[in-house]
Amino acid sequence: MRKLMHFLCCITGVADKNTVVVRHHPLGKRSSKLHNNNSNNLDNGICGILYKWANFGRGWRPRWFVLYDGVLFYYKINGKVFNFETQNGFTVIGKKSFRFINTCKTTPSSQFLSRKPLREIHLKDSTVMGSCSDDRRFLIITGKKKLQLKAESKDDRLIWLEGLFAAKKAFITSDFVHNPRMNNNCKVGTRDSGMKGGNTSRSNEEHYRQEETDDDVHTDNSFFDALDCLSTCSLKTANCYDESSSFDSDNGEVQPSEDGLSSFMRFVECDYPYIERREKLPDPVNEEKGISLWSMIKDNIGKDLTRVCLPVYFNEPLSSLQKCFEDFEYSYLLDQAYEWGRTGNSLMRMLNVAAFAVSGYACTEGRKFKPFNPLLGETYEANYPDKGLRFISEKVSHHPLILACYCEGRGWKMWGDTNLKSKFWGPSIQLDPVGVLNLEFDDGEVFQWSKVTTSIYNLVIGKVYCDHFGTMHIQGSGGYSCKLKFKKQSIMNRNPHQVHGVVQDNSGKTAATVFGKWDESLNYSNVSMDLGQDVAYLLWKQSKQANIQTKYNFTRFAITLNELSPDLEEKLPPTDSRLRPDQRFLENGEYEVANSEKLRLEQRQRQASQMQEKGWKPRWFRKPKGSDTYQYRGGYWEARETGKWESCPHIFSEET
Repeated sequence: MRKLMHFLCCITGVADKNTVVVRHHPLGKRSSKLHNNNSNNLDNGICGILYKWANFGRGWRPRWFVLYDGVLFYYKINGKVFNFETQNGFTVIGKKSFRFINTCKTTPSSQFLSRKPLREIHLKDSTVMGSCSDDRRFLIITGKKKLQLKAESKDDRLIWLEGLFAAKKAFITSDFVHNPRMNNNCKVGTRDSGMKGGNTSRSNEEHYRQEETDDDVHTDNSFFDALDCLSTCSLKTANCYDESSSFDSDNGEVQPSEDGLSSFMRFVECDYPYIERREKLPDPVNEEKGISLWSMIKDNIGKDLTRVCLPVYFNEPLSSLQKCFEDFEYSYLLDQAYEWGRTGNSLMRMLNVAAFAVSGYACTEGRKFKPFNPLLGETYEANYPDKGLRFISEKVSHHPLILACYCEGRGWKMWGDTNLKSKFWGPSIQLDPVGVLNLEFDDGEVFQWSKVTTSIYNLVIGKVYCDHFGTMHIQGSGGYSCKLKFKKQSIMNRNPHQVHGVVQDNSGKTAATVFGKWDESLNYSNVSMDLGQDVAYLLWKQSKQANIQTKYNFTRFAITLNELSPDLEEKLPPTDSRLRPDQRFLENGEYEVANSEKLRLEQRQRQASQMQEKGWKPRWFRKPKGSDTYQYRGGYWEARETGKWESCPHIFSEET
């Protein structure tokens, strides 16, 4: 059992002198890059004043913190401090800490040797994260507590985080070097090594419980409200690596690639063929005319926007059916989930499914135009052998507007329908998707979830932007479920687009936490904090986008969705969205022609309700008895192979 240590015991002979040498980066000044090859020794530890969150009544309380020998100690500040630190190698962090040492009265060693810390935190059993909502805050999670801390400045926080991670890493390395039994029992070097082991012991965790009652951390709900959310910066600062970092296999890390795929997934995707696709939209034929959105929609406040006829100037050259397939841009996450399940790792499968559910929102950032509302019976196919995907969607109902889709991937299939209810409130539009998405793997495991609410703001004045908010519940038939909270953007929030959540087993016990941003990346951390488990792992990262920016802010993947080659045109049914004339004219920049075609098609679409009343049925989807979800009836790809589309009407033709 570790000896009780005061924060200056390293100069009094109390501490064990046979401690490991902690390698770290220079802490005297902040360098331009946290990672460098120059390292100093922190044998004597670091110390300084940090502010610790107590509760909403007491707020932030200053405490004296000391990091030494892989353990973090903290004490109350009572006006007496011991100014031997700098003389004996301690690194003092923060201007306020220096002033405190210089102005306070020195206490003899005989008085402070018996003084006990309020608490000690063993770093090898803890997780350290930085807050992205405040560049002065960071968090230390032990098995039973969450310690929320705030440094004096941003630079001070970086110094503390570097010291904490260096100490944690060296302490763990020391255990592996000096404990042969541990070397035989522990496996290091696999990315999911922390996801399977048991809990580690928390020694001395109860020792000072009575003395720290006034510093108890608030409940989890209050904590997340106060901290906002831990996001990508926990990887960039707290974990001390950036997007281009290389990771050491001894730490159980995998180097993320340019588009966020792990080397595990590179192996999975190695047999996909390469298919050349277009990289930009056609240059516009005509110059676009300016038009006031407010003049067009001011008389439609409170109405369903799907019933409002708007000119093409407010559309992007994609239909809502194509937007459904855009959610599969990062389908490799489902391929990866399938492979994890084959290895018996149900937790990693759940985490990758959660990452896929979040990744579908990344393409909406910067998109301020409305997709085309499909005609009744309109379809869209996507055959992407380079991603291992085949996708088919169809508009199956006009009022209410329901889109059904079905997708086949490597070892999985996914289907669902969406009834998009929209309301226009003048300066904003709110979109509430109604429907359940179903994902089934070849081994029989099924996942279900529904999408969250989307709102588009500043339609009249200001910069148009969209936000997604609400709670997403991902239910799995296996051993885990996931709850994801998309935090609503507010005026006071300096860090928008946050997502955080938990993965729980069937007993309700939390197995992992996830956090990130829906437009950037998603990370996970294992709450068991086994030996060798690092702070967080990258699940998904948005891929780099095209250098050629269009007015629509399409991603590279979105640019390919409406591509129509002569060979493909011969194989498509007459109902495919690529053949819709107003959408094609808009993509080509022929705005006047596109607008007249849109008016013509929408006049025809008014007959759709009469068609439904007369018994019209979708061609490729049906709703089984007792089910609320449309399911694919089959036969599309067989008809495509033979070119027999006699049952598909020419819905875009000039005929009435």
